[in-house]
Amino acid sequence: MSLASELQQIKPLTRASSLPGFEYVRGYGVFSLPFDSGHVLALRVFPENDFAPYVTIWHRSPDGKWSIFGDSVSVETACPRYYGAACSHVQFSRIKLTWTGPMDLSIEMDDPRLSWSVSMTTTPLVRLMNMVSPRLPDPLWRAPTMLRVWEWAGRTFFDLGDFKLSGTMPSGHFGILMPQRMFPIISTKANLSGQDLGQGARVKENPSIGKARLPARPTFAIGRAFFKILDPVEYERTVKELSQKAHRSAT
Repeated sequence: MSLASELQQIKPLTRASSLPGFEYVRGYGVFSLPFDSGHVLALRVFPENDFAPYVTIWHRSPDGKWSIFGDSVSVETACPRYYGAACSHVQFSRIKLTWTGPMDLSIEMDDPRLSWSVSMTTTPLVRLMNMVSPRLPDPLWRAPTMLRVWEWAGRTFFDLGDFKLSGTMPSGHFGILMPQRMFPIISTKANLSGQDLGQGARVKENPSIGKARLPARPTFAIGRAFFKILDPVEYERTVKELSQKAHRSAT
């Protein structure tokens, strides 16, 4: 299979969520990548959502401090919208993605300077799980019982530890994560501001950002997420503002 061929075909699309009262994102990324040095990286590539396409890189330093770097129209309409309250630092950065092979992705960021590569694989069990999950209807996927089943499957069959697919985000939004397909990351290299971050590792304690717990093992995911709209007035204002900005850019 080729993740590169599939994921490069996703076209940017801005539209309202199919779930009333919720914002949404659709795309792919590195769900979580802990290193044996104590650093943690994550990648979110969401070309489809309510506001505008964006790419973000998350970094947790060994002392537990999170930063999010976003290549987006605004940091307020990217991952910091949901997770920024748990971060020590948030900023705009340029991020470049290059598929160097069917299952190999290179990520470059300008400030701070990051050079990062990941390689994914699949197994018969992974293929089976990835066949079943996308075929579930959305209402069933989002049901609390089904989310608990997938968390159990992640712990039991993929050794992801005590990660969570729903709960309260640092912002206060209620979030539902739907990683419909997941792939183990088998190799990675990362250099951040001149520092080699070491080897990818399965850590004993799941990385967490606020109360949101990420997988304990390096994992790549494709899927969607929904976040409850906290302020309908603010939401409509933001949609209108970004729509006007896009129109001005087009003309």
